[in-house]
Amino acid sequence: MRLFLKGFLFSLIVLLMSGAAVYAADSSLGPVNAERFGIWTLVPPLVAIVLAFITRNVVLSLFIGVFSGALMLETRGFDLYSGFIDGFLRVSGEILGSLADPWNAGIVLQVLAIGGLIALVSRMGGAKAIAEALARKAKNAKSAQVSTFLMGIVIFFDDYANSLTVGPIMRPVTDKMKVSREKLAFLIDATAAPIAGMALISTWVAYEIGLIKDGFDAIGLQGNAYGTFVETLPFRFYNIFMLVFVLAGIYMLREFGPMLKAEVRARTTGKVIEDGAKPMVADEATDLEPDPDTKLCIWNAIIPIGTLIVAAFLGFYFNGYHAIMGGDDAALIAAVKDSPMSFASLRDCFGASDASVVLFQAALFAGIVAITMGITRRIFTLEEALSTWVQGIKSLSITAVILLLAWSLSGMIKELGTARYLVTVLSDTLPPFLLPSIIFILGSAISFATGTSYGTMGILMPLAIPLAWAIAPEHNYLIMNIGAVLTGAIFGDHCSPISDTTILSSMGAACDHIDHTRTQLVYALVVGACAVLFGYLPAGLGLPVLVILPLGLVAVCATMRIMGKRLPD
Repeated sequence: MRLFLKGFLFSLIVLLMSGAAVYAADSSLGPVNAERFGIWTLVPPLVAIVLAFITRNVVLSLFIGVFSGALMLETRGFDLYSGFIDGFLRVSGEILGSLADPWNAGIVLQVLAIGGLIALVSRMGGAKAIAEALARKAKNAKSAQVSTFLMGIVIFFDDYANSLTVGPIMRPVTDKMKVSREKLAFLIDATAAPIAGMALISTWVAYEIGLIKDGFDAIGLQGNAYGTFVETLPFRFYNIFMLVFVLAGIYMLREFGPMLKAEVRARTTGKVIEDGAKPMVADEATDLEPDPDTKLCIWNAIIPIGTLIVAAFLGFYFNGYHAIMGGDDAALIAAVKDSPMSFASLRDCFGASDASVVLFQAALFAGIVAITMGITRRIFTLEEALSTWVQGIKSLSITAVILLLAWSLSGMIKELGTARYLVTVLSDTLPPFLLPSIIFILGSAISFATGTSYGTMGILMPLAIPLAWAIAPEHNYLIMNIGAVLTGAIFGDHCSPISDTTILSSMGAACDHIDHTRTQLVYALVVGACAVLFGYLPAGLGLPVLVILPLGLVAVCATMRIMGKRLPD
């Protein structure tokens, strides 16, 4: 395998140095290619997903998935030789294009910078001190999981920040309490996008509001997009049911499916990861320990991590503020200037911010704070601090590779028109009461295949709003269908092994990515089924949401009670 990778890298360098043309994906060709390839547009995502489960090698599976799409686009007739050569060049172009994208580059730098920060915190003994402090309060597996859940709720403003912060802090605690890494990754993932997607102030809000406003403009409807966003919250059945499902499992100490096997293994043998597992973080990060003579102090973790959170929170506001001031929306500029600290201004500034850049800057600044603390407290020298920081970056390099390949696959899927094909096939004439359920299922299918909830929302919202308004021009009916788009995208994202948030959750928990996906998939499907049966179907039939929500929550808890088997505390 190493020889193959070395040969691949050498070939890639030779091809790039030869000056051969490299092309990035063109999403505008999606509709044409959807008609041209039809069902074959599903091949790249299916190849990547199936191979990931069979081989348990995410990098190889994603690469083959990207290459299969490139081969489809570049092969002309039966000229397979040129198809292979041009396909390989297309793959290299996609990877380079993914890295050149400012948002993607920011996310990669953010991941690496947080890896360096976590290494510094561990080296100073902060992570161990926090773990020991929480362990004294977390007397058992239940309380450790509750602490993890609550920490996920606290970091509500961004799903990436949640995934990359909660795991490294709570991992030593859950390991000590014999909670499997699979369960930790699930707890992280379950409180990331579902919370950020519903938070009144978050990095998601502006995007979701923008999609709603564009949809309203398309049908000539005048309305407050943010008010509509708030009205959709009771109809986010998957998000709400998932959070309650997590709490029910923790409270009842019950699990089922692959997660039951993982938790029984951890409780009975103390093995928090399965034998032969490949955690998505190098041993140099998980095994980094402070020197024996280092005095353990929780402030060595609280101050750097707190700096990360506060800097991110402030960064979202000021980055968004300057983006608004530099824009051409005179009304928005005037509103923010008049009341810069009002709820509406905070919402607009958060929404206008570039989360990838802000989180990278916050992680870099927090790393500088950690280095300064360590030097002033004589825990390490400047040279040792920089060496530790680089060691932390190296430990997360595999995550950066996987993200680049996942984004490359997403770009290939857009050009092939996979999402457009799915929409065409699944959005035929439907009875009005079924539309919310179909939109939810369609959103999950697109999100699962493409690995992006953002992209799915952008694809479906312009279709769902006009379709719902044409079928039944009623306000409440429109609201529930908008909610189905926003939550269906998150459901599919939870199920997909090529989703960036799923990848980051595996990384934060230091869990084998396929083990995380496999154990979470069963839970996501069960909660998704509850969202349809006890959420969107009754809502489509006209049952009030105030009746639906209590019934749905009871159904979710009953599902865990009936299907789950009790674990030792």
